[in-house]
Amino acid sequence: MSLGATPQQLRILVWMCVFIGVNQLGFGALIPVLPLYAQAFGVTASAIGITISVYGLARMFSAMPAGQLSDTLGRRPSMAIGGALCAAGNLWCALATSFPEFVAARFVAGIGAGWVQSVGIIVLADVSGPQQRGRLMSIYQGTFLFAVGIGPFPGGMLASYFGLAAPFATYAAASALAGVLAWVMVPETRNLALGDRPANAPARPSYLRQMRTLLSDPGYTMVCLMGLTNAVVRTGGLFNLVPLLAVSRLGLEPGSIGGWLALGSLLGLAASYPAGVLADRFGRKPVIVPSALLTALAFLVYCWAPSMMWFGLACALWGVAAAVNGAAPVAYAADKAPAGMNAAAMSGYRGISDIGYVIGPVVLGLVADWRGEQAGLLVSAALVGIVGLLFARYAPERWRG
Repeated sequence: MSLGATPQQLRILVWMCVFIGVNQLGFGALIPVLPLYAQAFGVTASAIGITISVYGLARMFSAMPAGQLSDTLGRRPSMAIGGALCAAGNLWCALATSFPEFVAARFVAGIGAGWVQSVGIIVLADVSGPQQRGRLMSIYQGTFLFAVGIGPFPGGMLASYFGLAAPFATYAAASALAGVLAWVMVPETRNLALGDRPANAPARPSYLRQMRTLLSDPGYTMVCLMGLTNAVVRTGGLFNLVPLLAVSRLGLEPGSIGGWLALGSLLGLAASYPAGVLADRFGRKPVIVPSALLTALAFLVYCWAPSMMWFGLACALWGVAAAVNGAAPVAYAADKAPAGMNAAAMSGYRGISDIGYVIGPVVLGLVADWRGEQAGLLVSAALVGIVGLLFARYAPERWRG
C-alpha cells in the first residue's frame, strides 16, 4: 500500500523526520545514564524520579503555549525556539554542580522538548488527511521512537568512555542542530492545514474554548488518557526503574542496557509502518488496544527477567509495542480535531499526555522505594493493561478505510 501523499506532503514529512530524529537521538542518549547521573548526587529512587518528572512538568506546561504560538507566530519559528531551549537546558545539565541545579536545568530542557514535540505533530496533522494519517504518522513516530531507542547505545558508550555528563553535552549539540534544521529546511504549514476553516468562516474560538469542545468528546478524552498512561509507564517504568533493576539484579553496564534498548527499537522501527497501514485500513482501535496489552507484557518480562537474554526479550517486546502504539493514538487525536483546531487538538493531546511524565517517575519511584523496582514494574503493567481495556470499551472508532 502506497502512502498516497503528494510531493509537498512527502517533502514536509522527510524534513520533519530529520528534525525530530536529530532531536530525539539526543534525548535517547540520556535513558541509560539519567538515573545513574542523578544517583551520583546521593539521592533516593524517588528523588531520581523527580529529575524525570520535572522534565515532564516542563513539557506539560509548554505544550499548549506552543500550540497557541504556532497558530499566531507560525509552526516553523516555534520549532526553532524549541530546539534552542533544548540546547540551552541540556548544556546546563552537563555543567550542573548540585542536584537542585540539575533539576532546574532539566526543567529548561523539558520546556524545549515539549515545544518541539507539540509543534511537530501539529505540522503532521496540518498536512495529512484521515485516509493517510496513520501511515504518515507511523513514519514520523517510527523515526521518533527509533531515534529515542537507538540513542541509549551511543549514550551508554559516551558515558562509559567520557563520563556521565557527556550524553547531556551531546544532546545539547543535537538540539542546536535540530533548531537550525527547523528554521532553514522545514516549510511553514500553518496555512496548509487540510480541511481548515474557509476564509469566510467566523472567527476561530479561543484556545480554551477549543479545548472544552475537544474534551467533551469521549473519544478524544480516552485517547488523551491512553497517552497519559503510556507516558507514566515509559518515564516511571522504562526510564527510571528498568535501568536500576538491570544494574542491581543482572549486573548490566550502561552500554549493555543501551544496546538492548537499541535492539528493541530496531524491531519497533520494522513494525511501525505496517501498524500505520493497519490503522488506515481497519481503524485506530485495532492497533491501539493490542499494543497496550503488549506493553503490559513487556513490563512483566522486565520484572521477572532472570538473565540478560530475557532482558533482551523484554526490550524487543517494548520496542515493538511502543512503535505500534506511537502513531495510532496521535492519528486518533487528529481525527477528532474539528476544522481549524489542529493546533489545539494536538498540543492538548501532547500536554495531557505529558502529565504522565510528571506523576509517573515520582509515583513509581515511591513504589520502588516502598516495595522495590519489581513492584513498580508490576504497577506499570497493570496500569497500561487496564487503560487499554477501557479504551477498547469506551472509545468510539471514527475512521476505517
